[in-house]
Amino acid sequence: MTTASLTNERVSSLPAPVGGLAGMHPAYFAMVMATGIVSIACNLLGLALIGRILFWLNILFYAVLWLLTVLRCARFGDRVQADLLHHGRSVGFFTTVAGTCVLGTQFFVIGGLWSIAAALWIFGIVLWAVLTYGIITLLTVKQDKPGLAEGINGGWLLPVVAAQSVAVLGAQLAGGFGKGQPQVLLFCLIVWLGAGMLYVWIISLIFYRYTFFTISPSDLAPPYWINMGAVAISTLAGTMLLAATPQSALLVELAPFIKGLTLLFWATATWWIPMLILLGVWRHLYRRFPLRYDPLFWGAVFPLGMYTACTFRLTRVIDAPVLQLIPGVFVYIALAAWALTMCGLLHHLMTGRMRNLT
Repeated sequence: MTTASLTNERVSSLPAPVGGLAGMHPAYFAMVMATGIVSIACNLLGLALIGRILFWLNILFYAVLWLLTVLRCARFGDRVQADLLHHGRSVGFFTTVAGTCVLGTQFFVIGGLWSIAAALWIFGIVLWAVLTYGIITLLTVKQDKPGLAEGINGGWLLPVVAAQSVAVLGAQLAGGFGKGQPQVLLFCLIVWLGAGMLYVWIISLIFYRYTFFTISPSDLAPPYWINMGAVAISTLAGTMLLAATPQSALLVELAPFIKGLTLLFWATATWWIPMLILLGVWRHLYRRFPLRYDPLFWGAVFPLGMYTACTFRLTRVIDAPVLQLIPGVFVYIALAAWALTMCGLLHHLMTGRMRNLT
């Protein structure tokens, strides 16, 4: 394929720029992911009131986003179909899975409502299975595909985040399934391991793209923070499995392996943080890329909250008291990032409405 034809294919595969409901990004459920995990982190770190307020807000966000999604599918089915076939936007649909399971965790941890959390978990599993095999199959069999430099970004790790969110919630709910506990935990273990391997596959391509292809500031969109967030939620899933060890003979046998792999995930997430900060400085300060609201910024807030929560949980399963200092600081960083992004969203909505009025 020539350079010209590749460029033409890339342009033709992109949905035409459009605003409003038709142009709603599939990854908007990252707002639910971000709000949910910041809420949980606040609850774990003693900021219970803030955690509960964010919990109630997240129920509203989740309901509104599903309403908008259903309306978009009904009124702009061609746009949804174009998103599903687009290498850059299709992975955004996986935020529905993670958003559902993070909200389910809120219902369990903050609300104490096991039955609602379990219903959301089942719904999350269905979404995860349909989207994982549906989207990846569609992108595999389509004839016209972008090159690696154009087609892959940090958002491609959302399938990992989605799978690990299923494992996190399932491991917490396992105790309520009675005699089915071992089976639930086996399922969560399999999902956790499979998603961990998926991270290795995808991050290898992303790292290769970063280091061997030319990078422009626009290439480093907010989803590159998911490089860290995907292993942070993998860490959290590992800690949940370790906490559930007494409920499964298999987990007892595998406990040393799970603990070691969980620490590996956390170390990887920690490695990414300075790298991502440096890239952000290069993007916005050195290259002066404008810092303005983008719905994808919720995908940068989520990893900060997840790193807070996973580090807190990690200190409960390994003997490393020094790590307890980290979540006490990161919870405020995550809160600040959430507040700034919410202000950006409100400003975006208000200025958009003013333009419509004039």
